[in-house]
Amino acid sequence: MPTTRTAFEDLPATVRAAIEDRTGPVIEIETASAGFNSQISARVTGKDSVVHLKGLRSDHPRAWTQRREAEVNPYVYAVAPALLWRLEVEGWDLLAFEHLYGHHADYTPGSPDLPKVAATLRDLSAVPCPDIELRHAEQRLHAYVAHPSHAEFFAGPALLHTDLNNENVIVDERALLVDWAWATRGAPWLDAAYWVIWLMAAGGHTPESAEEWAARVPAWHTASQAGITAFAAANANMWEEIAGDEPDEWTARLLHAARDWSAYRSAR
Repeated sequence: MPTTRTAFEDLPATVRAAIEDRTGPVIEIETASAGFNSQISARVTGKDSVVHLKGLRSDHPRAWTQRREAEVNPYVYAVAPALLWRLEVEGWDLLAFEHLYGHHADYTPGSPDLPKVAATLRDLSAVPCPDIELRHAEQRLHAYVAHPSHAEFFAGPALLHTDLNNENVIVDERALLVDWAWATRGAPWLDAAYWVIWLMAAGGHTPESAEEWAARVPAWHTASQAGITAFAAANANMWEEIAGDEPDEWTARLLHAARDWSAYRSAR
C-alpha cells in the first residue's frame, strides 16, 4: 500500500532543526510526486546544500527499508546517487541523498533513455554483492512459482535492484537507480527480467520488444529459457495477488503486463 506523505513543515521542530544543521537554513522544499514508500520524500534546498530527503517514522512497518538503503548505498555508487548523511532523531529515520537533476526514465519504444538504462543494468551486474543482510530472490518468489523447484532458477550471487519502475530511474547523461529498499541477492539476469515487465507496463512495449531490450544486458543471456518462463509466470501470480479484486490503475497495468508476458512465454 502507498504510504501517506508527511509535509516537511509538519515534522517536529527538533527534526527540522537537525536537518538544517546539515543543509543550512532551508530555502525551498519541493515534495516528490513520485514514489510510494516514504512518508517524507522531497528536494530540500538549504543555504549550504541541496539534497533529496526521504524518511519514515522509526516505528513504521517498513522502517527496515531505510536501513537497507543505507547499508547498500556504499556499494552502488557506480549506478546510484550517493547517500550523504543519515539522521535518526525523535522517532524519525531520515536519509539525505545527492540530488539528481535528470528526469524519470521514458520507457516508450524509441526513447533515447532505453540504451542508457540498459547500460546501467549492465554496470550493476558487475557490482559484487556485499556481505550485508538481503532477501534472496528465490525466497521472495517461492510462493508464486508453479512448482517449488522453479524458485531455484532465481538463486544466485548478484546484487539486484528489483524495482525498475521508470520513476526509480533518473536519466541525464546516464541513468541512475534510486530507491534501493528492495535490494536483493539473486541470479544476475533478474533485473533485466524485472525490466521487461516495466517496459510493458510503463512503456507500452510488446513482450517481444521488451525482451529485445533485456537482451542488451549481457546477464540476460545467462538465464535458461525455462528460468525466464518460470519468472514470468511467478510475477503474473504475484501481481494477481497484489491486485486483488479492485486494483488501482497502476497495479492493473502491472498485472496486465505480467499476464501478457507470461502468456507470451508459455506459447513459445
